[in-house]
Order: sequence, then structure tokens, then C-alpha cells
Amino acid sequence: MIMKTGILKDKRYLEHNMGDYHVETPERLAAIYSMIDEEIKFPYYSILPRKAGENEILTIHSREYFEFIRDTSGKERVFLDPDTSTNARTFETAMLAAGGVLQAADDIITGTINNGFAFIRPPGHHAERSRAMGFCFFNNIAIAADHLIKKHGIKRILIVDWDIHHGNGTQNSFYTRDDVLFFSTHQYPYYPGTGHWSETGEEKGKGYTVNIPLSPGKTDEDYGYIYEKVLFPVASQFEPEFILVSAGFDIYHQDPLGGMLVTQSGFNFMTSILQKIAGLYAGGKILFILEGGYNLQGLKEGSKEILLYISGNREQVSLSTEPSEITKKELKPVIEIHKKFWGQLKCI
Repeated sequence: MIMKTGILKDKRYLEHNMGDYHVETPERLAAIYSMIDEEIKFPYYSILPRKAGENEILTIHSREYFEFIRDTSGKERVFLDPDTSTNARTFETAMLAAGGVLQAADDIITGTINNGFAFIRPPGHHAERSRAMGFCFFNNIAIAADHLIKKHGIKRILIVDWDIHHGNGTQNSFYTRDDVLFFSTHQYPYYPGTGHWSETGEEKGKGYTVNIPLSPGKTDEDYGYIYEKVLFPVASQFEPEFILVSAGFDIYHQDPLGGMLVTQSGFNFMTSILQKIAGLYAGGKILFILEGGYNLQGLKEGSKEILLYISGNREQVSLSTEPSEITKKELKPVIEIHKKFWGQLKCI
């Protein structure tokens, strides 16, 4: 089935720069944009980004923090942690990133598009309420989730994060809530050190954080198994009305920061499971948001595979979802702790 897919790209996202030798470089987006211009042949809707409003940022971040980031505007370089710094255009670019994701979400809600991919930077899933970290300033996906709930009355949102680094900021934004289910696969132990399987949420949010910490070396088959046997039954019980995806391509097999072995086939299969969930429960409403990924070929291959699949121009790959014994072992405590919240989960 051909879907009306939206793509968000804007050269202003290249203006944020943390230095010539930093891995989170404007070239990451430039590579994706070139791939879209040269290789994406199907007609797509160009999402026009807007800047987020201050009050939209304040749904997730503190006023003091927002004003601190705003005050970096025009300054040549401000270091926020050893890995994260601003330049003169970072604040404006970060506001455009958050606002671009909001616009993409609105376009899906209004039916302008069925689904989409927001190719923005800086990324966001590490950004805490009052702290920048891990190359992130404002938590784009968390801001979008809260916006969908408060502006559009969405009652259940599924956030899936497959970046190799745990999305600590996103987790903490919804840790006590039951209207957002946060599902994360990530390398562990690894930066930022959060995301143990015992982190399941608090208060009415208990059970609505599903962390799957993984040792390095996971393949397409391992990820496929997790998405098929863990994510799908949990999501089927949750019945999300909208799906947001923190799409980090640092699980690509040649990524310099990663230790995973995912290829184009893995991105295809994970996307197919997400698309199936979206079709069953969310009227097809799914939005992918760029997070990490530091191998230019991986960024291009992964992005292209997702765009082709969600637009209806690619079939699901045939993948043997038989995981390694190590993966089965690592999943056991996750299943054990979450089967009391999600009865459809089966023992491994």
C-alpha cells in the first residue's frame, strides 16, 4: 500500500556545529539530504519546519535551563559538558529542531501525511529537564509526545528508541506517567549508564518503561526477535494511538561509536514491526526522528530503508529471528519483571 510520507529536511539544521573534530557533525545530515535528493524517487510531502515556542519547550524543560540555552545565542562556543557545546546558532537550530518535529506530528494528525521522518539536529533523547548532555539540548521527541497529548488529546503514545545509547532524558520525562510507553533497546553498560532492566517506571508509570539492556554484538536477528517477541506483544496490549521513534543509526555494523551489527535488513525488519503496530492501533500514525549515527554510509542506508518501507515502496525482508543464546539470557530478566504488567508477554 502506497502511503503519503512526509520528509523534514532543512539546511538550517547544518548551522549547529560543535567543532571540526566532533562526531556529531553537520555532514551527518548533509549525507542524508544528498541521499534523499539523489535516490528517493517516490513523491513525498516536504514538511516545513517552524521554531518551537518557549512554552512548548517548557512542557519538558525548566525555565532556568531554557533561558541558559537561549543566552548562548550569538556566542562562539559555550561548553555544557565534555562532549556537548554550543555555537552562535545552536539555540536557534535547537528551537527549529523541536519545532520541526512538532510540525511533523501536527501534519500526521491533520492527515496531511500518513507518516514521516524528521531529519533534524541537534538530537534530543539525552536532554534532561535542566541539563544538556550527549550532544542533546532540547528533548525533541519528549516535547512532541507531550504536545500530542495536550494539544491533540492523544491518550496513549508509544516511544521506541533503538539508538545504541539509552534515552535517559526521554525516560525521565515520562517515568511517572502511564500515557507514554517508553521502549528502549541499547548497549549496556555504556553511555549514559542508565537503562537497566530494573528501571520500569514509578507511581502510575510503573511498567510503562521497558528497558532492554544488551551487550555488544547484536545482529539483525537479535533485534528482529526483540521487536517481534517483546515489543509487539507489549504494544498490542498498550494499543498506542501514535508512535514516535528515536531512530539512532549508531547500531549500524560499521558505526565508530557502536558495538552492534545491524544492517539495512535489520532497519527494514524493525520498521516493519513498528509499521504493523501503527496500522493495527494508531491508524498508521508513526513519526521517525533522527537521533545518533556517526557512519555516513549507515545514516544513508538506514534512512533510505525506512523511507522506502513507510512509503510502501519496500517489502518486509525475510529475516530469521532466531536470537543468540546470549540475547535470550539477557531478555529473561526483562520478561520476568514485565510479564506482570504485560500479560501477553511469553516466557523465553
